[in-house]
Amino acid sequence: MNVLKILIVLTSHSQLGNTGEKTGFWVEEFAAPYYALADAGAQITIASPLGGQPPIDPKSELPDFQTEATKRFFADKALQAKLASTVKLDQVNAADYDAVFYPGGHGPLWDLTTNKASIALIEQFYNAGKPVAAVCHAPAVLLHTKKDNGEPLVKGLQVTGFSNTEEEAVQLTKVVPFLLEDELKKNGGQYSKGADWGSYVLKDGHLITGQNPASSEEAAKQLLTLLQKK
Repeated sequence: MNVLKILIVLTSHSQLGNTGEKTGFWVEEFAAPYYALADAGAQITIASPLGGQPPIDPKSELPDFQTEATKRFFADKALQAKLASTVKLDQVNAADYDAVFYPGGHGPLWDLTTNKASIALIEQFYNAGKPVAAVCHAPAVLLHTKKDNGEPLVKGLQVTGFSNTEEEAVQLTKVVPFLLEDELKKNGGQYSKGADWGSYVLKDGHLITGQNPASSEEAAKQLLTLLQKK
């Protein structure tokens, strides 16, 4: 069997609106999928808009949010070195990969949502029938993407993402540039959600979306299942 080649795209954005606080990507949403995919034998490339070290959301390093995958990441010097030298997103060629995975954190709301290289990349993957997966806030990367027929990519598709009630729970509804749940619905996505903070993943065709950090490993597993069927 050919080795699966998977692209993981992380945010380069580190400022949490005008709060003066830091944001970035959420460690669990990167680590859990990374290991699920790597342990299954996938070859993984990590990219970000600016290249180099993507910012980690400092809250995701707090003790309350540690899982087996994050503990493994913090002890994994080789992966930390790989993370410190991500490829610049505009240098990535979709044709080189079998699928793309976007971890969340609040960062993507500010940069990846409107990043032209990211939008073009997702459209190339999706319209070529290759799996596209995004978890938590990362389904925001789909908001400006279109299908071949010019319609919003999520129109008519079952999607999920960080819910309004979860955003209220972390008290950031007034800080974020938009509420992801609302925007997915405005784009014609058939949005649904599970319990706050519980794992909830939807697969519609070759689009996979997960609601929150707890959904990230399951999203990666569903991505693998999809790829193994190909």
